[in-house]
Amino acid sequence: MRIGSVTLPGRVVAAPMAGVSDLPFRELARELGAAMVCTEMVSAEALVRRSGRTRALMRYAEGERPVSMQLFGGRPAVMAEAARVLCDHGVDLIDINMGCPVRKVVKSGAGAALMREPTQAAAVVAAVVAAADRPVTVKMRAGWDATSMNAVAVARACEQAGAAAVCVHARTRGDGFGPQRRYDVVAAVKAALTIPVIGNGGIDSPAAAMHVLAECACDAVMVGRAALGNPWIFAAIRAALRGAAPPVVTLGARRQALLRHLARAVEVHGEQLAVRRMRKHLAWYLHGLRDGHRVKEALQRLDSAAEVAAAVARYFDRLATVEATSGCAAVEVGE
Repeated sequence: MRIGSVTLPGRVVAAPMAGVSDLPFRELARELGAAMVCTEMVSAEALVRRSGRTRALMRYAEGERPVSMQLFGGRPAVMAEAARVLCDHGVDLIDINMGCPVRKVVKSGAGAALMREPTQAAAVVAAVVAAADRPVTVKMRAGWDATSMNAVAVARACEQAGAAAVCVHARTRGDGFGPQRRYDVVAAVKAALTIPVIGNGGIDSPAAAMHVLAECACDAVMVGRAALGNPWIFAAIRAALRGAAPPVVTLGARRQALLRHLARAVEVHGEQLAVRRMRKHLAWYLHGLRDGHRVKEALQRLDSAAEVAAAVARYFDRLATVEATSGCAAVEVGE
């Protein structure tokens, strides 16, 4: 799959997720099969003001390439200036957020607010394309709400403004992250455009990915929340695309991934921030494992990386012993 001048080595990519898609998470996702990863969304306004906190979100590793960074903002001139900063920073692609439903973002005229303003959305894309010498993509929703599902019109405007690809989340802003999945809108966007279209929303298994690729005829799929604590989903989907069985995720693999994630988070963020950020990841990794809920509660009270790593190691040692001596699976039925 090609997005402008960038070639992707597969058809499953990782979604940008605020508070989640930091460098350690992206490295794991890329290693485990994601053809492309993307940073947490970066405020164009904060970026041009040279906010240190915003700059921290821009950290990447060469092994991630192709590197995609997501900008949000509603003012074309500011978005253009921010795009130039990202180009100087060495990114391979720039993604424009037109899907964030958070009230603070929407009130600023950014994120999903641009779905209500196709002309403004096109102006933002045109400004970024003019400022950047690399592909510009757009991540949007199906529309603002059920009465204004205008993704086709907005996507066409983005393509005409120079976007190299669009990703359509199969929910409106009003849907939030609920059970509604409007894949017919994704299919309509694909039918209307000549640039690549990526389907997103509710893709939580290889079967779901294959369904969206077939039903929508889209070029790739994007996985978001289903990868939380389960970065192996990318490898599983890639295997399904080859007609192969998914990889078996052993207790040892879970333990290794969790501890590597923790160690890398400490390297990137420093111990104090890493331990805080990892608390939610620990809960996701342990979801569905025997007695995982009790261990998660205990881990939330630990403040040092060494304590967390030791507690995790002891827990997985116990699970391995239970499996070996009783033959009982470590994954609880129904989880």
